Amino acid sequence: MATFLYKLGRSAFRRRRLVALLWVALLALAGVGAATAPAATSSSFSIPGTEAQKAFDLLEQRFPGGNADGATARVVFKAPEGQKMTDPANKAKVQDVVAELKAGSDEVASVTDPYTAQAVSKDGSTAYVSVSYKVSGMELTDATREALKKTGHDAQGQGLTVEIGGDALQTMPETGAGEIIGVIIAGIVLVITFGSLVAAGLPLLTAIIGVGIGVSSITALANVLDLGSTTSTLAMMIGLAVGIDYALFIVSRYRAELAEGREHEEAAGRAVGTAGSAVVFAGLTVVIALVGLAVVNIPMLTKMGFAAAGTVVIAVLIALTLIPALLGFAGAKVVGRKERKGLKKSDGKPNMGTRWARFVIRRPVMVLLVGVLGLGAIALPASSLEMGLPDDGVKPTSATERRAYDLLSDGFGPGFNGPLMVVVDGDKAAAESTVKEIEGLDGVVAVTPPTPNKAGDTAMITVIPKDRPSSVETENLVHDIRDATGGNVLVTGATAMNVDFSQKMNDALVPYLALVVGLAFLLLMVVFRSILVPLKAALGFLLSVVAALGAVVAVFQWGWLGSLFGVEQTGPIMSMMPIFMVGVVFGLAMDYEVFLVTRMREAYVHGERPGETIVTGFRHSARVVTAAAVIMIAVFSGFIGMDDQMIKMIGFGLAVAVLFDAFVVRMAIVPAVLALLGHKAWWLPKWLDKALPNVDVEGEGLAAKDAGPQDPERELVKV
Repeated sequence: MATFLYKLGRSAFRRRRLVALLWVALLALAGVGAATAPAATSSSFSIPGTEAQKAFDLLEQRFPGGNADGATARVVFKAPEGQKMTDPANKAKVQDVVAELKAGSDEVASVTDPYTAQAVSKDGSTAYVSVSYKVSGMELTDATREALKKTGHDAQGQGLTVEIGGDALQTMPETGAGEIIGVIIAGIVLVITFGSLVAAGLPLLTAIIGVGIGVSSITALANVLDLGSTTSTLAMMIGLAVGIDYALFIVSRYRAELAEGREHEEAAGRAVGTAGSAVVFAGLTVVIALVGLAVVNIPMLTKMGFAAAGTVVIAVLIALTLIPALLGFAGAKVVGRKERKGLKKSDGKPNMGTRWARFVIRRPVMVLLVGVLGLGAIALPASSLEMGLPDDGVKPTSATERRAYDLLSDGFGPGFNGPLMVVVDGDKAAAESTVKEIEGLDGVVAVTPPTPNKAGDTAMITVIPKDRPSSVETENLVHDIRDATGGNVLVTGATAMNVDFSQKMNDALVPYLALVVGLAFLLLMVVFRSILVPLKAALGFLLSVVAALGAVVAVFQWGWLGSLFGVEQTGPIMSMMPIFMVGVVFGLAMDYEVFLVTRMREAYVHGERPGETIVTGFRHSARVVTAAAVIMIAVFSGFIGMDDQMIKMIGFGLAVAVLFDAFVVRMAIVPAVLALLGHKAWWLPKWLDKALPNVDVEGEGLAAKDAGPQDPERELVKV
């Protein structure tokens, strides 16, 4: 592989105008496709095989036009102090709102009158209007949402306290600010790392081109493939991360080859042949992690994974072709002014990576114990992990959804924020029997009379829980209803859907881990020609992810340091968080593992002793891996400041996971373990060595071409 990539890098360097033109043409083509493609509707959300989904499917079949999965909104009214919502003046205002809502949009399916639907609190202080829509919350037009907000605002101006809740106001959070901050910080880190604006600009430019092609392609195909807006958000996040990383690795190796006295074209070829090999395998681990999301069997997640994986493939191809082409245009400007004055000069002083590696080699047991015990302590809260989907109660008090949630909780009880929908596949007698069974369960506040369909063979029942939607008690109630009733009774609704979604994610976690870690283990065994190095990489990754989950539980579930991160209300951890972190962090962690340890393996193959290889790997790679990790932490941290609890949680979780994995696992635990293992780290049974394909990641095929001077900084440490 190294020889093939070496030739590819030299070819791209020589034909740089053609290569650059091809990528610009691809970007333009994808952009035109995105601009001319029909507007995509929101990706349909379904959870095949779950009871909640079966209930929705049954409702669509037996209640045609009922819009069981349509968006809902609740306009909540609170009377001024000393007044009641039943007062004639207030009642007239509410009925005006009902009429205005009905006429506000063609997407409105129904609007209930609180005075006929028993939606006025016992003390008369609070009332709410329920609005049902014909389409899901993500499919509502902006005009419909604006009409809903305007109606509430107009009523607010008449003396009533009016707040709006429900998924009708659900929109994708704006993430542009976080991305811009991340890119700015990335640029600063790259300038500090390289000491050259040109070298710093290349990774940013190519990452933006790759993300542009990937996201534009997703937008162009969104309508045909039923891709939601979350798909492009994930692709953008991952694409920026790996795009900057991969380009950073190639440019760094190119500068190192120049420093050894090689000509520019030869340096480009060797950079792609060596660091490019690491990029290919690092990219493959990310693709495996993202494509592996199909194991969960949730169509939306599967599409997101495949789309993001496609963006990663684009990032790899750009790193292998466009980067050497742009290096050809940059010439000597890719290095700083001091280096340009004398590329072969070196003061011979060990850099920070060298000093740290020597420290770890001298005290491997201490470093290993501190790293493992430290992450283990941080991971302890993960044992109390409670998964679910956060409701409006975790939103900031500045959001109208949160204020509506609080008004409903105060006036009617917290369970009114998440009613359960029970579907009875049977006649009137079966429905009435089901009502009696549910009324006898603990945790039930109210049960509405059954609403039959026209054929009389199906009925809907609404159950109001005692506790809030995201509570463990409400989840238990869902299970209790399912256990107490027969197979002809199905529980659904947003709350039950969240319960089933969480269960689905929980059930898929172990198979997903086994698939991703297993395939990556085999891949890394091919790369490193070792059994213990891939095993150590996988175990270290699991340690960093569990520690990150522990930190997430401590902040978002327990509330530790919650005010520092803007967590106003604790609650369950988003159910897709563990799998999401496993997929994303595993890919990024293997980037650092492959790039750092491949350089060590390269030195070992070329005759250095085990301790020497660690120092060599850190001298050449520690600075780059550190820069890449800081960039990723900055990108993900930009999302912590957002109001949306789910995005805030994702940003925090990914940022601390990269922090733990890059700086504790890869930079401390990995060299400590390798120092303790010595030659055994690179042991591979002879029969397995013959069975595994030889991909030549270390560039042994290039060794014969090596006629340049040796690294003047090389100072071997004997262990």
